[in-house]
This record gives sequence, C-alpha cells and structure tokens, in this order.
Amino acid sequence: MRALGFAFVTMMLAMIAWALPAQAQGDPANDPPPHLKIQLVAETSTPKAGSRINLALDSRPQPGWHGYWQNPGDAGFPAKFAWTLPSKITAGDPRYPAPQQLIVAGLMNYVFEQPYAVIVPLTVPQGLAAGTRLPIKLHLQYLVCTKTLCVPEQADLATELTVGDGQPDPVHAAQFAQWMRALPQPLGSRATYQAQGGAVRIAIPYPAGAAAAAAYFYPITADAIDYAEPQKVAREGDRLIVTTKGKGASGPIEGVLNVDGHALALTADRGVVPVPTATASGSDWSTVLLAFLSAVLGGLILNVMPCVFPILSLKALSLARAGGDERAARHDALAYAAGAIAVCFALGVVILALRAGGSAVGWAFQLQDPHVVILLLMLTVAIALNLAGVFEVPVPGFVNRTGGASGAFATGALAAFVATPCAGPFMATSLGAALILPWPAALAIFVGLGLGLALPFLLLGYAPSLRKRLPRPGPWMDTLRRILSIPMWLTAVALAWVLGREAGVNGMALGLLVSLGAAIVFWVAGRRQARGLGFGAVAVLLLVIIAGAGAWLVRVQPAEASVVGAEEEKFSEARLAQLRGQGRPVFAYFTADWCLTCKVNERVAIDTDAVHASFKAKNVAVLVGDWTNGDPVLGRFIEAHNRAGVPLYLYYPAGGGEPRILPQVLTPSLLEELQ
Repeated sequence: MRALGFAFVTMMLAMIAWALPAQAQGDPANDPPPHLKIQLVAETSTPKAGSRINLALDSRPQPGWHGYWQNPGDAGFPAKFAWTLPSKITAGDPRYPAPQQLIVAGLMNYVFEQPYAVIVPLTVPQGLAAGTRLPIKLHLQYLVCTKTLCVPEQADLATELTVGDGQPDPVHAAQFAQWMRALPQPLGSRATYQAQGGAVRIAIPYPAGAAAAAAYFYPITADAIDYAEPQKVAREGDRLIVTTKGKGASGPIEGVLNVDGHALALTADRGVVPVPTATASGSDWSTVLLAFLSAVLGGLILNVMPCVFPILSLKALSLARAGGDERAARHDALAYAAGAIAVCFALGVVILALRAGGSAVGWAFQLQDPHVVILLLMLTVAIALNLAGVFEVPVPGFVNRTGGASGAFATGALAAFVATPCAGPFMATSLGAALILPWPAALAIFVGLGLGLALPFLLLGYAPSLRKRLPRPGPWMDTLRRILSIPMWLTAVALAWVLGREAGVNGMALGLLVSLGAAIVFWVAGRRQARGLGFGAVAVLLLVIIAGAGAWLVRVQPAEASVVGAEEEKFSEARLAQLRGQGRPVFAYFTADWCLTCKVNERVAIDTDAVHASFKAKNVAVLVGDWTNGDPVLGRFIEAHNRAGVPLYLYYPAGGGEPRILPQVLTPSLLEELQ
C-alpha cells in the first residue's frame, strides 16, 4: 500500500505540473530556487551553417534530491521539452547518461542524484550567412524528488548562437568531452531476447576478453521488464545474458547496459536465448587472461615492423658477438624486456588518464602531435645514421653492443616507442577491451603488449640452443647493419610525410632541416670518434638545441581527410545518417597518416580497381574518417565501437541494420564480397 500511495502521489503531482501553463510560475524574483538547477550550454557559440552541434542541459540537483531518467521506472515522469527555435533549425531526441537505481517503498526509480547532463543535437541548416543570430529557447517541465517528497518544476532556458566557424568554445571543451563520454555508446551489434515462463533473457554481445564485474540493464522501452525485480547476469562466451522478470514484451527492447561504469546503448530483437550456465563475476580472470594473451600476440607481431625489426635484429646479433656469456645474455634480455614493458605501461597510464579526463585518445596518440613527430623523425634519422656507421652511440649497449643493462633497457624502450604507429591483428580486441576493463586489468593488457614485443629477445637470452643457431660473428655483420639502416630511413621518410600532413609543407621542410642539422652534428661527432676522441659535449648540446628549436617552431595545420578515391567522402555522423536514411550500403573506414596498417590496407585492398568497381555496382557509399590529428569527435565514434585506435572498418548493409566490424587486415576479395 505504501508503494501504491507513493506512486499515486507522484503521478498526481506530475499531472498537475504538466497542466500548469508557463505563465503560472509567478514572479521569478520571489520564487524559491529550484531543487534541480539546469543551465543550457552550447558546444560552440558559433556553429557552421550545415553542421550539427550539441546542446547540454547541465543539471545539478540539490543534496538529497534527484531528477529522473528518460524511463523513470516505477514512479516519476520524464522531462518534457518544448523548444522555440529559428526557422529550419531542428532539435533531436535528448540523450541521457546511464542513471542510478533508487528503490523507495519497493518501487524502482531510475534517477540522477549527482550532477549530470542531457545532450540534445541541434541541426543548423545550410545557406545561413556568417553572423546570423540564432536565439535558442527551451521550456522544460520536469519532476524532482527526495525519498519522501516530489515537486514538479519548470525552467525557461535560453542561449544565443551566431553562425560562424564552428570552433568549440574552449571554456566548455573539457566539460563537454566528459559529458559526451558519459553517454551510452552504441553497442555495434544487435542483442536478442526471449520471454518465457514469466521471465525474460536478454543476450548482449560483449567481448569475451572483457570483465563484467558489475552489470545492470536499464530498459528504455517501457514495461518490457519488471523494474524492481533483481537481475542475474551470466556470461556465455562472447555474450552477457541478463535474466529478470518480464512483462510480456513482443517488439524490440531498447535499453542501456551499464557494465563496470561504462554504458552501452543497445536494441534487442525477439529470438532464442539459451538458459545461462555460468554467472559473470569480477573474479572471472579467464576473460582478462584472454585479452592479455591477445596483447602478447599483438606485441609479438610488432617485431616484424620496419621500425622495430632492425633494432631487434642488431640486439640479437649482439648476443652472437658477445659469445657464450650466459649471465650477460640473460641480464640483457631482462633489461630489454623491462624497457619495452615500461614504455607500454607508461603509455597505458597516460592513455587511461587522458581518457578519464574526457580526451578521446587511443594507441599512438602521441603521433597526433607534430611536436612529437618532429622529435621522433630526428630520433629515427639518428638511428639510421648509427646503423649506417656514421657514428657510434656513446652509451654502452644502446643498440649494437651488450656492455650494460642500461643500454639494453634503453633499446627496449626505444623499440616500444617507435612501434606505436602500428596496430596489427590481435591488438584491436585487446586494446578495445582495455577501454571497458577496470584500470588494473587494462594496464595488464599494456604490460602484455610490451611483453610480446620483448618476447623474441627474451627467448634468445634464456634459450642457449636458439643463440647457437645465430650466425657466427664476422665482417658480414657490419654489412647487415648498414642494410638494416634502410628500413629506418624508410621510417624517417614516412614520419616526414606524416609531419607534412599535420603541419603542412612548411612543417615538413622544417623537419627535413632539423634532420639535416642533426645529421651534420652526428657526422662531425663520428669523425671525432674515428680519431679516438669522444662524442663531445658540444655535439650533445647542439642536438638538444636543434631538437628544442624544431619542436618549438613547428605549427599544426588542419588536415583534410585522406580521401584516395573519386567516390569517397569525408566521414561525419550526419552524412552517415543521411546515407543510411536513403537505404544505401555504406563502407566507413577510419585511418591516420601515421598508421602503417591503415596505409597498407588502403594500398592493397581499398584503393583497387576491383573494389571500386564492386562498390560502384552495388551503390556502396564510402566515407573516410581521418584521425591523424586526433579529432575528438572521431575519437568518440571509434571508441563507441570498442576500439582504442585505428584502423577501424565498418560496413553498414543496405536497408538498415547494425554495422559489421571488419577485420583489421583487409583483402580485396573481402571487400568485393560485402553484401
């Protein structure tokens, strides 16, 4: 009876509030402050004509009070929006973050007790002149409650936009990034549910390598489940199965899965769902182990990349030169592994910290900054010159000697750092799982990546039988060393091209000038070394000055999408929605100029005559998302598909339906056979 009474009072108060006209608010000067303070915040105050921007309802309940989700649960009512907008400007459906559960008198309420933001997309039409004023007004009616009292409130919100360049307001950029990260991300594939015997089972696709310590399903579809009934969550392979009491749903069920603090938006269609046999648990370390092993395998594959292979090869040959000193070999192997693991671990810490702060960064995020690229270009040129014999690094064991653990550690760290532009098979699943795992497990994945990178040298260090198969030392090693400088030069050329894409022709010229200056210093130092002298403190000082000047002088230049075909278009979510609304199939791929895997796929698979002809025959639209400069909008979209970086390939079939996530290694036949 208490539950029914609470629901009845809540309903009556809300009905009265909905019936009151806006003019009945009284004198604002004498009105008490609202229990839910709401402010309308625009992502940019100068939107471009023909763009879509986001408006945020920055909502802050007073202590002890709560607002309601779009599906309030057993009691309460969702907010009611009444927009007053300029001609042809439209506001989309509001998007809510995942709510909290609140049970009062046996009734389940989906509420917000802490500050939150509702995001509303606003579409600005084409053809508006720069400087056009766009007054935006919103009359909002909503319910706010404590555990014992409910009050209907109203708010009149307004802001004014001016058509301009579309640049985000820096004052709100960080806050908007956090608000957007809090929104449920699309699951990427359809879920399935089965109603049977008064219960409903919902099977939700979920990576087998990701833990699910705390999972709860919030239904958006009204009366699909009994809100107050407990939910049991079990794991069946690459699916989570949520079981609870149903209410006889027959159509699709929309909702949000909140798992370990991450919200995933999904739609479940009626189908067959088996009875689960195992309950998901935070102690299910087998899932974390699978992601860890995938990361180890991905790191192992990185060793064949052109920027890593020369370093690994020389370290391996240095063991042959060192002879049969078992202790030195093992110390070198451990130090090399420690360096590789330390860098991968540090990158993981930085990535997770930046993402927690709202930045949409992923693997190789540092290469989105031309200041880092120009320094990495100089470093790569230095390695190439060293391999070519121009000079010797004045640190024992750094690249081609075994005279100390510090040099081996530095070599492993260097190998890990220069490997970051690459993302190969097995890395996508593991790094994608790291986005939704608790931070200790996520960092374990980055450790696994470093371990995989160091594994070949560890095996050589601890397996004398493998070292015995290495060629005997001889003059041929100097020849091989110079040959191995070639892939490093190719890496330097690729970095110079990336620098040009990020900083323009002037940036590329500056990078070449910095490389030339560094090369002259290395040549002079090498001549000193040939005469039996040291590298020289002056040379070190000059290199520091050259590197600092290059990093300080380089400037970012906005880059356009890497559209390689005549039929390709720059990716935007608005354009994707438009094409899907037309019923066209869409192939969307996300790339970056510093991503080796991306460029190989584009060259051997995407940009081929056979694939172009197949796409044209099937009327497939191709959208290209360029993440070279770390576009945060693209970053959030990539993250929504459980990927930590590029490449990402999506195929949307004709007539609607969820996208198909394609492998990271493409073939022409795979693309030609898409239906």
